[in-house]
Amino acid sequence: MSFPKSMTKLLASTVAAGLLGALALVPVASITGVAFARTNETMQSNLADLEDGRGPGVTTITDATGEPLAYLYSQRRFEVTGDQISQPMKDAIVSIEDRRFYEHDGVDLQGFGRAMLTNLAAGGVEQGASTINQQYVKNFLLLVDADDEAEQAAAIETSIPRKLREMRMASDLDDKLSKDEILTRYLNIVPFGNGAYGVEAAARTYFGISAAELTVPQSAMLAGIVQSSSYLNPYTNHDGVFERRNTVLSAMADTGAITREDAANYQQQPLGVLETPQGEPNGCIGAGDRGFFCDYALSYLAEQGITRDMLDKDAYTIQLTLDPVVQDAARASVVNHTDPAAPGVAEVVNVIEPGSNSRDILAMASSRNYGLDLEAGETILPQTSSRVGNGAGSIFKIFTAGVAIEQGMGLDTMLDVPTRYEAKGLGTGGAQNCPPNTYCVENAGTYKPRMTLQEALAYSPNTTFIQLIEQVGVDKVVDLSVKLGLRSYTEEGSFDGTSSIADYMKNANLGSYTLGPTAVNPLELSNVAATLASGGVWCAPNPIVSVHDRDGNEVYIDRPECERVMDERDAAALTVGMSEDITEGTAAGAASMYGWTQPIAAKTGTTESNQSSAFLGYNDKFAAAPYIYNDGTTTTPLCSSPVRQCGSGDLYGGREPAQTWFQLANNVPAALAGSIPDNSNDFQLGANAAFIRELTGQSEAAARRAAEAEGYRVTTRTVPGSGRPRGTVVAARPEDGTLVDGGTIILDISDGSSPTPPPATSPDTTQDAPAPRPTSPTTPQAPTVQDGVNAINDALRQLLGN
Repeated sequence: MSFPKSMTKLLASTVAAGLLGALALVPVASITGVAFARTNETMQSNLADLEDGRGPGVTTITDATGEPLAYLYSQRRFEVTGDQISQPMKDAIVSIEDRRFYEHDGVDLQGFGRAMLTNLAAGGVEQGASTINQQYVKNFLLLVDADDEAEQAAAIETSIPRKLREMRMASDLDDKLSKDEILTRYLNIVPFGNGAYGVEAAARTYFGISAAELTVPQSAMLAGIVQSSSYLNPYTNHDGVFERRNTVLSAMADTGAITREDAANYQQQPLGVLETPQGEPNGCIGAGDRGFFCDYALSYLAEQGITRDMLDKDAYTIQLTLDPVVQDAARASVVNHTDPAAPGVAEVVNVIEPGSNSRDILAMASSRNYGLDLEAGETILPQTSSRVGNGAGSIFKIFTAGVAIEQGMGLDTMLDVPTRYEAKGLGTGGAQNCPPNTYCVENAGTYKPRMTLQEALAYSPNTTFIQLIEQVGVDKVVDLSVKLGLRSYTEEGSFDGTSSIADYMKNANLGSYTLGPTAVNPLELSNVAATLASGGVWCAPNPIVSVHDRDGNEVYIDRPECERVMDERDAAALTVGMSEDITEGTAAGAASMYGWTQPIAAKTGTTESNQSSAFLGYNDKFAAAPYIYNDGTTTTPLCSSPVRQCGSGDLYGGREPAQTWFQLANNVPAALAGSIPDNSNDFQLGANAAFIRELTGQSEAAARRAAEAEGYRVTTRTVPGSGRPRGTVVAARPEDGTLVDGGTIILDISDGSSPTPPPATSPDTTQDAPAPRPTSPTTPQAPTVQDGVNAINDALRQLLGN
């Protein structure tokens, strides 16, 4: 017997009214509490959610090519449309759960009346007579809308008020949605066991196919499981599931969905489930060696307000910048040089693509396997993107060199290389037998007594750079390192819980900063390389290509603006200055080992304690900084070949870290195609030397004004004119041989005299003449040095052509 919709509504209201009167017979405890307190407003809100029908979905994280690498979810559910569910599946669920589904208006009053009489007589709920509409309401309120345990309990409590509320919403829902829409929403919501929510996840879990491909017996099994997804588990209760499936097949025959002959045949078939349930691992743990990148990307999104809870409950698609070719090359290289299971030592590397408008991370790799088995050396700690280790060592000398270049120093500037240097006001301690209130530094190797700045970058003498940071200023060196990429050094408490690393180093004026003794973030270190490779433009490392919601709408990400932090010319000069490390410096052996011949900028680094070492290398298309450090709980030094903890360290940046870089770069086409700026005479001379050269020939007043306008102090002396008019500059030079900002320039001013003509050549007059200095075809003969000017000034004058 069926009723018109208006009659059904009237009967439903009558039944509800009668039952409300009967509630007086029900114990008070069963009709009070959260369930009874729900207001009509709450029901309308629930109904709106039911109409939308969206439950928690699966967020998919992909690499740059779109290949999935991880999934996030609170319920593993893949929503599908009605035409993506096979007809046998729809027939099976209707046949066993609600065979009058297409006839009633959301509530089956015939079945409900019988059930309610039984329930009232029993003083509780013994029979449900729930339609698919009602089951959808119950499951949605339980699995989707419930925010806490109280609401979950209210969604499934065995009470008449809950049943009435369920009926009301089920009936209203039938007015708003078509039958197929209701059935589709129901099949997308209900649990099927083994972590599968919704029919699409169930089809994948048990049969490895989509819901659209489900056959009659497969559909019957899944429809049967809905009755009790925990009990009816084909992997633990095969016989129970087999019997239930056959019951569903019989019900399908009763409703005419299949013939009885077909039902009998299907009932003889095995369940045909996969050997083990198939599913997607939840979280970055399923990403393998991509797990470090995955974790970093989630942290990055959380800072954007896209939280893990949001990702777990919705179905986003997140595309990472991870390049699988580069990632595989990075992982292979670090594992080749540092054993994943080696106790107390790890190697990490990040690969960043240089750019002045964006800064994509292409790979994040660790020698450690990403996982939870600590005994096997696995970890999920953010090794690649947090401050770890004992520092990058001499790589920090590039910051001191960078400031010197910014202050006008040229790559050909000669610098002293004493075997020991004792500095006042740069901290205390250091080398043995150091006097009080003094910082003492010695070199690790033997060097010639003087080097150019470019040579010093290649060979890395400690004493030279302590002298240089003393000259240019610790505060300026720290600031440049932060601007180039070590941004976390300004975080409050990063040094000792109260001070930032940057503030502490500057306030204490610690010259040791140039030797790199502080823990470093490997991602930031690689970004330093990328900033220099980008001509001095800093951009935040970016792990995300895009984020889209379940409707395909792109989610806005607030990306920091890129910043020019170093003059392009100065960045290029520093890059050229770092180019000899692989040809004659500390990384030459590693470059030769891997047959590397293309120009790059590079710097090795090792801490004094040998607890960590690194290699920074880049060109305009590729930047990376392999970093090996002690990741154990002791302060044991590290040794090379193989990399391990040992009694006395001998691991240096030119060994495994540099070797890692070259093996990696050899397998990345962009690295092989990159370049660095061409050398320039201006780079060699330095901006200040070029400025000094321009003063020659000017009047004393004009030269003084020009120098003082640039912040230099000026002293003068009168010298023979050498053909220059009286009062003009014959030569200019720095007072200390090296000119830095605020330094003193000495101007040699012509007295107007003409040079004495050389006498006729004769043996008597030429024997006493000083031998001319040798010159090259490209270097003019320098004038005679007056008044015993030292060799340094003489060489500079010759270089400037005066």
